[in-house]
Amino acid sequence: MSTLFRINGAARRDSAVEAWLAEPRDELRRIARVWFEVMRGCGPDVCEAMHDGCPVACVKDAPFGYVYAFTAHVNVGFYQGASLDDPAGLLEGAGKRMRHVKLRWGQPVDAAALGALVAEAYRDIRVRLASEGV
Repeated sequence: MSTLFRINGAARRDSAVEAWLAEPRDELRRIARVWFEVMRGCGPDVCEAMHDGCPVACVKDAPFGYVYAFTAHVNVGFYQGASLDDPAGLLEGAGKRMRHVKLRWGQPVDAAALGALVAEAYRDIRVRLASEGV
């Protein structure tokens, strides 16, 4: 039995995700788009879907990351974030599995460290899927 959270309907490209990312009146979505593009670029097996109102990046139907724009910040989140190595100390949250990085307009971002978290989350979900024989 799978212990991974799954999202039905993930596709290589989702028009609802693209519409959310392209919202012209929301400045913070521009930041979100940058990091969702990083997720999209992790590998040819990355799919996407909208879930709970935010764009989610998956491998098959298993999500590894998401972005969401709030009124004052963007969350770049990871479904298995509690298990990720975070030497830069970017991750926030206290849940059993999920963690996120908050990005605020005009504040510097450690792009290398955040990019490494995205890449690690992608590798992690692939390993988890392989351990389930998927």
